[in-house]
This record gives sequence, C-alpha cells and structure tokens, in this order.
Amino acid sequence: MAKDPKGRVAVECLTTTGMIMVAGEITTSCYVDIPHVVRQTLKDIGYTNPEYGIDCMDCAVLISIHEQSRNIAIGVDQAPNHEQGAGDQGMMFGFACNETPELMPLPIMLAHKLTMRLAEVRKKGILDWVRPDGKSQVTVEYVDDKPKRAEAIVIAVHHNPEISQQNIKAGIIEHVIKPVCREWMDKDTKIFINETGVFCIGGPEADTGVTGRKIIVDTYGGMGRHGGGAFSGKDPTKVDRSGAYMARYIAKNIVAAGLADKCEVQLAYSIGVAQPVSVLVNTFGTGKAPEEKISEAVRKVFDLRPRAIIDSLKLNRPIYRKTAAYGHFGRNDADFTWEKTDKAQVLKKELGLK
Repeated sequence: MAKDPKGRVAVECLTTTGMIMVAGEITTSCYVDIPHVVRQTLKDIGYTNPEYGIDCMDCAVLISIHEQSRNIAIGVDQAPNHEQGAGDQGMMFGFACNETPELMPLPIMLAHKLTMRLAEVRKKGILDWVRPDGKSQVTVEYVDDKPKRAEAIVIAVHHNPEISQQNIKAGIIEHVIKPVCREWMDKDTKIFINETGVFCIGGPEADTGVTGRKIIVDTYGGMGRHGGGAFSGKDPTKVDRSGAYMARYIAKNIVAAGLADKCEVQLAYSIGVAQPVSVLVNTFGTGKAPEEKISEAVRKVFDLRPRAIIDSLKLNRPIYRKTAAYGHFGRNDADFTWEKTDKAQVLKKELGLK
C-alpha cells in the first residue's frame, strides 16, 4: 500500500511449528520482499528464540503468490463505461453501543485492553517471564441490558518454565488484570489464569494458525452479527473489509448522535456492482426515530459505493498492520478513520432532530 496504493491483495498466512506460508493473489506494480516482511513481523511480535516455537531468523518461509483473476478485475476496475464495483458479494455488519467511550461492547474492549497490557508488561520488562503468546476473555453481567460487573476474567499467558504458578497468578492479577478491569471487579469476580497449569509451549509450536479464523475477536466479541468475511490480507476494494469498516462508521455515528443506544448496520453487495443491494439498520428497540427513516438518512449522508468508501475513509494507505492485533474497532487512532463521529450531527439534521 505504501508503494502502490492501487494494488490488489488477497493473501492468507498460515503458521505452524517452524514455518510460515504466505499464499494468495497480488496484482501490483511494485516489488515486496515478503520473506523480510514475515521475519521482521515475527521479530517485532517477540518470536526471537527457537524455544518460543518459532524463530524469526531460522523459520521456513514459503510463498505461493499469483495475480488476481482477470474475471474479477473486469467487474471491480473503474473504466469509462463501468463504475468500480464491489470486489465480492456478501453481507457486512457494523455495530455500536453506548456502553463504553469507544461505543463498543464492554466485554470485547476489556479483552482487547488486557491483551494490550499483556504485551506491554512483556516488552517493558515489568514481567520478564512473559513470552509472546497469550489471550484473554471477559464475561460481563448485564442488568436491563446495561453492564453491571465483571463476572469472570480469563487470561492465558505464555511463560518461561522457571516461574512458579503462584508468581504467574500474582503478577498477572497485579500488573495486567487490575489496571484494566479494577472498576468492574468485585469480591465475587472469578479469575482464571493458566487453568491447565503450565503454558510453556506456545505460539505456532502449540497451535497452527490461519488468517481469518478469529473474526469475532476482530470485531465485537460476538455482540452483533458477522457476515463471515475476514478483513486482514485484503485490499480495500474487497468489501469484506471496506464495507465492514463503513458499517461500523455508520453505526457509531448513529449512536454518537443519540439516535439509538445500540445499533447494528447491515450492508450487502453483489460482485461488480457499485451500489449495495441492501442497507438495513437495527436499533434493537432503542431508536429515537423509526428504523426506516434512519436507513433513508444513512443512504443520503453516506456514499456506499466501494470507490466512495475508499475515498471517504482514506483506505488506500498503509494503515493495516495496526489492525492485525487488538481488533479493528474501538481504537483511538487517527488512522482508524471509520471510528470518527463526524457525521453524527449531519444525521440528526437529516432526520429533523436537534
């Protein structure tokens, strides 16, 4: 994206013990040293020691790349007699709610912040026994559809074999869980840390991984629906990515405008066709205006053609590395243009509300 913003990419990555495979379609005018990108990414994550299950210097990197099908390109490319169409068919969902300042569901925001903190304590040496693998999960109790407290907090942390389980639990509670979840915890909150007892073998040595198998943690943690398409590894002509970003942008602006406490937006596209075949807004009974009227306002305020989405959200930029971890939504980062709420007042005006 840095060298060829109009490049087309549909790439999957697979990792297993000692090996990374990169496969898919790339049509571009520039050269990318893919093995270097792979090794540098592993190094940045922290896989610098063969004991961790994969080593950035010595692992195998297999590549199988070809160009995008010309049959697809014909329908997607802009031409004098053809407007740029969607790169695939499918449904994309966006979601927002007023549970958190980020207008995201509380459980997934806490889970992402826990994994961010887990990486931070490792990289800063606060807990020097933490290794690169790790994951989190948070169960929140709701009362009248509002979050009340954290019922359970689950952390799995990759660690050096020398550290005791007692020290692991004490360190994670003090330096990871409490800084993130303290205001939602009470005496009955259950905490589960490395409940199998030992997590010395982690990363690709323990689990084979493939792009696109964690689409729920990439989005809303199971709150709200998902169209099934992964985001990562795709350029923005693929509406799996850009359509989902636009749907989030719309839903967030609806909630930010006070038009609903909770909102889900569904967009549906046909390959090669510019306009969506469906625009649906669901406010779960919390809407301050009829859903049909909100949907009409959405079509007027937001240009939902793929090229317009790319232009309005500035998606032809090298911004996607940051989306590969900690979710694509709810991020306070200027590059995450779909998180802006600059259309909230415009929507209210369109609906005749003050």
